[in-house]
Amino acid sequence: MTTWLTIGILFTFAAIAFVIYRWGNVECIGVTPVRTFTFIAILFTSGLDVGLIMFPLTEFAGYADLGASPEYGFTNPLAIEFGFWAFLIWAFYFLTCFYFCVIEPRVKFFEIPLIKFINNLVIIGTCAFTAYLLLTNLPWYLPEMGDGETIVSSFYLIVFVIIAAAVYSSTSIRYVRLLSLASTWLFLGLIVLMWAGAFMSEESGMGEFVNTFALLGDYFGNIHHFVLPINDYHEFYLFWWFAWSIMIGQFTARFVGGMKTYQVLIAMMVFPSLPIAVWFTVLYYYSANEIATTGFYNLAMVMVGITFVVNSLDSLIRLYTDNLNLTVERFGKVKYIVGNIVLMSSLTLLFQLNFLEIQWVGALAIGLILGCFGYIFATKYSKVAAIERSPTENKIDFSKIELAN
Repeated sequence: MTTWLTIGILFTFAAIAFVIYRWGNVECIGVTPVRTFTFIAILFTSGLDVGLIMFPLTEFAGYADLGASPEYGFTNPLAIEFGFWAFLIWAFYFLTCFYFCVIEPRVKFFEIPLIKFINNLVIIGTCAFTAYLLLTNLPWYLPEMGDGETIVSSFYLIVFVIIAAAVYSSTSIRYVRLLSLASTWLFLGLIVLMWAGAFMSEESGMGEFVNTFALLGDYFGNIHHFVLPINDYHEFYLFWWFAWSIMIGQFTARFVGGMKTYQVLIAMMVFPSLPIAVWFTVLYYYSANEIATTGFYNLAMVMVGITFVVNSLDSLIRLYTDNLNLTVERFGKVKYIVGNIVLMSSLTLLFQLNFLEIQWVGALAIGLILGCFGYIFATKYSKVAAIERSPTENKIDFSKIELAN
């Protein structure tokens, strides 16, 4: 699996370099373009899930334990966490977003029945894994509802309600903008809330925050360490990012509103990384100084995490139902809602039973990416080589999102 992952990573970065060299100044226009801030909000909230909120506090101590994991010794725990979640790996999303915006309309690789089937297996599997992550982390963040370790019936009910809410919101694309902007503002509000809670309670104040934030500089000094897997846990993260990459690219490509290709790359790597950097800095300060987050802060993190999950599931459910023609228009709202709730709930339980692993899903995604390249090289080379612009039918019209179903 490590060799397969390494091939996928090296190919992805080589392809990104070629795209920037060949089409760096092409204006990217999706089928439902939105303004830049809305695009970034959609990208950020669709491309991340509850793990961003819930994982760091449970992981910093492991990255600091060099006795158990000496491979982390090249930098500090904050830089490790940032490297697993931000900057360089967002380039995965850029490659697939550009592909689905500019190249796929000419190639139609993902319209091939077998490829469409495999792609939707990846989407559905990752969708269920998102709900599973929330389920497994609730005991740590809501110990008041259990013993802090066991998944109790209340947690299953919470996840079921969240799945139902996401399925309902996926019935209309008009909810995308509302959910994405709400998730973004709630996340920024959570950062401010927890920053104030940490640094207003400490005599050191802003100076200590700046000193903690400066630790992130080690990431950029050691960025080469994050390209290939550091260990099995980093490998898990990288497979997870590959599992997301195709579907997030496919989903966000429709919303690109006229940025040039190089600007899309910068936007995707930089803008989501800024709030992640501040958020992880705040959480690391809590962890390093043993400031308790129990009670109100944990509840606030869970609420924002739930919003992220609803937003992510909404995007992914809409994507696979559109791809498979399992739409509201075809089956009606009731059958659509019931069918997707049953599917997502069942697959979430399969992850809980360790029947499925996200690494398998990521490996499938790498296979699709490499297969797409092979298909283009063998059958569509001249057509792709001639591309000089986005599809002519795509126009910059920001009112389309308001008229979409």
